[in-house]
Amino acid sequence: MGIYDRDYVRPPHEQYYSMGSGFKGLPPVVKWLLIINFAIFIVAYLMPALGEYLYAYGAVCPAGIGMMLQLWRVITYQFLHGGVWHLVFNLMVLYFMGPFVERQWGSKSFLKFYLICGAAGGVVYTLLVLFKALPAGMMVGASGGIYGVMAALAMMYPQMKVLLWGVIPMTMVRLVILLVIMSFITIAFGNNVGGEAAHLSGLAMGFLYLRYKPWAARFRMERSKDAWAKKINQERNFQSEVDRILDKVHREGIHTLSDREKQTLREATRREQENARPGRQGEN
Repeated sequence: MGIYDRDYVRPPHEQYYSMGSGFKGLPPVVKWLLIINFAIFIVAYLMPALGEYLYAYGAVCPAGIGMMLQLWRVITYQFLHGGVWHLVFNLMVLYFMGPFVERQWGSKSFLKFYLICGAAGGVVYTLLVLFKALPAGMMVGASGGIYGVMAALAMMYPQMKVLLWGVIPMTMVRLVILLVIMSFITIAFGNNVGGEAAHLSGLAMGFLYLRYKPWAARFRMERSKDAWAKKINQERNFQSEVDRILDKVHREGIHTLSDREKQTLREATRREQENARPGRQGEN
């Protein structure tokens, strides 16, 4: 096998994702999400009383307006799971696919994206209950965020090769299409309707986030540019006013200045002294 035949030198869309460098090689957010999810599940299993408390106050459970307004639930429910296989599926997808997105965007952006996609599932489920489309129940799981991660990969690397159930090869975009079809079939049979709605919501949020992320970045850049232009214009106007006041002092004397003009001169003196102050030792 030549060096260019190895997985780690192939483009992402030509790779089958493998165990790689193991747990220690994971980026920080993915690693800590895995640890926290697993730890909470084990603690809840070993300490049932504490587990009941965590699920009672951490799950999305829109049984009344008061509980719907407990906004922390759309975040905390993402760290609770309904069983071993529920946990295993979510953590496996996060382990194999999450590092691609985190390394591409950076840890802070990835965490924000992951939690927003997960929160979207909780919000949509709550709205469905609020509008009587579904009965109120308890919903837990990281699937909204997980499906958001898969949506991100499908948009960034649609031809990335994955192994469904570790056996069936397919591209990332085909895997997402298959998951959508399976979700709608599950909903049609009336099984886990709330959970599947959360899955699809996380997936949709992932697509929307990536679709409008460039627009949002441009919007922030325009706002920043406008703010700088406004600041520069203010500084220019301030300097013009200082020049006018100094010219007045030269012509008529300082005793002719109004209180506002004197305040402007004091502010100009303060700024000049601040700019002339030497930097502290050790700064660069």
